[in-house]
Amino acid sequence: MADRARELSNLFGPLGAEVMDTLWSSDEPMTVRAVLEGLNRRRTEPLAYTTVMTVLGRLAERGAATRTRSGRGYVYQPAVRDAAELAVRDVVRDHGDAAIAHFVDQASADPELRDRLRALLEPGGEPT
Repeated sequence: MADRARELSNLFGPLGAEVMDTLWSSDEPMTVRAVLEGLNRRRTEPLAYTTVMTVLGRLAERGAATRTRSGRGYVYQPAVRDAAELAVRDVVRDHGDAAIAHFVDQASADPELRDRLRALLEPGGEPT
């Protein structure tokens, strides 16, 4: 669990990681107020509404969350299933074919990785 928390924190920053965890834990889109209340339940020093609103806005700009107009405000939900999905999307966006070529090189050099990749490419293949 500590590795996951560190990975999320490295990708989103400490507060962004907490916000994404809160969004991932919900089955419904969340208002800023609902995210704020979820975060403040776990804190001794409460966060300000505007702080959470800013973090959610930045996560939406980055593509980690989606923002949909609801009345006078917005509701937010995760745009990715996990940090790995966002990281891969960012690498492919930033480095394109070169990133894919390096991944293929890695898979070619590692029989276990190559087998996992083959299994994932099959219909119904699931990530492990």
